[in-house]
Amino acid sequence: MSLKARIAGGQPVLGTFVKTPHPHIVEVLATSGLDCVCLDAEHAPFDRGDIDRCILAARATTIPVLVRTASSEPQEILNALDCGADGVVVPHVRSAADARAVAACAHYGVGGSLPRRGYAGSSRAAGYGGSSIPQHLSSSAGKTVVVAQIEDLEALDCIEEIAAVDGIDVLFIGRIDLTVALGCASPDDPRVVAAVDQILSAAIRAGRPAGMFTPRAEDVPDWRKKGAAFFLLGSDHGYIRSGAMTLRTQAGL
Repeated sequence: MSLKARIAGGQPVLGTFVKTPHPHIVEVLATSGLDCVCLDAEHAPFDRGDIDRCILAARATTIPVLVRTASSEPQEILNALDCGADGVVVPHVRSAADARAVAACAHYGVGGSLPRRGYAGSSRAAGYGGSSIPQHLSSSAGKTVVVAQIEDLEALDCIEEIAAVDGIDVLFIGRIDLTVALGCASPDDPRVVAAVDQILSAAIRAGRPAGMFTPRAEDVPDWRKKGAAFFLLGSDHGYIRSGAMTLRTQAGL
């Protein structure tokens, strides 16, 4: 079952962020049993070549791979998808208009006033010319996951409209950015929790899957009860650091 189908079916999905732009990290994480990895091109130094190589590693090990793009610019979304990513996580979606533009950039389509995803039959996504136009259009439509990241105060003011936009597969709550935007010092501040609840409630009313980053994995069951099903938690940097700290503790040195 594809990642898109799992999300649409309401199944829980657990992935992690990759901050180190090297395919070995993806290759190692593919053995972990996670449902997906997300290359963090927004906050880590991924260039186009890094994204290409890491997606190649993901496809070789058959782990679904998303790319958190540096921005919502069409070329960022196009590059990730042409390289063969299963989808994109697009930061700072602040309005329904933003959400519609992101969905249009991630999907092929006919007409309309918004920029659509440009077609290239020579890409990895299109099998390097091995897929016909109808085949690639069908494959892309059935596979591409579009995740809109909600992390700004402007988005809270129109979250019902954002949640209703067709072509968005997941509303992803950027809880840390919301913490800063609300002037709070902790993601556990009641104002932040209330904002998260507001987004989840809007997603449920719209029948839109939702998920989040949360700093504590043990909190996932509680958020699942509130309707969240898509989680991107931790990162390779965190695992390296915590593993090294645990090693020193265990060694007693």
